[in-house]
Amino acid sequence: MTAGDDIAAMERIVVRTDQDVVRVRQLVRTLAVAVKLSLVDQTKLVTAASELARNTLVYGGGGTVDVGRVDNGRRLGIKIVFADEGPGIADLSLALTDGYTTGGGLGLGLSGARRLVDEFDIDTRVGQGTTISVIKWCR
Repeated sequence: MTAGDDIAAMERIVVRTDQDVVRVRQLVRTLAVAVKLSLVDQTKLVTAASELARNTLVYGGGGTVDVGRVDNGRRLGIKIVFADEGPGIADLSLALTDGYTTGGGLGLGLSGARRLVDEFDIDTRVGQGTTISVIKWCR
């Protein structure tokens, strides 16, 4: 994201249950169609959002997911921000390593989710929580 990017109003979903993860996927799919992401990119974004929303629930103890359109003047995209106040990630380098998993998710892990989006930013602090921001741009 650059300073010139324009973000439309974000819609927030509080993630406390598996049903909330489903709601995140549905909202992301709806907005991805609205900005005309290709079917392949829709699938990539929904898959990443599902994995990261599940991580917010399982490892972060729940949190929030903000989803909205973003426009950088050349193209549209979807921005999603996942935030929790859980234990944080003690070893971020390890957590971002391909093949690393603690089980229970889709098996993608953070590194897999990162590969599915165009922009990926993570801020984690042990004992304070984790915030992950992702963007998928229209091609």
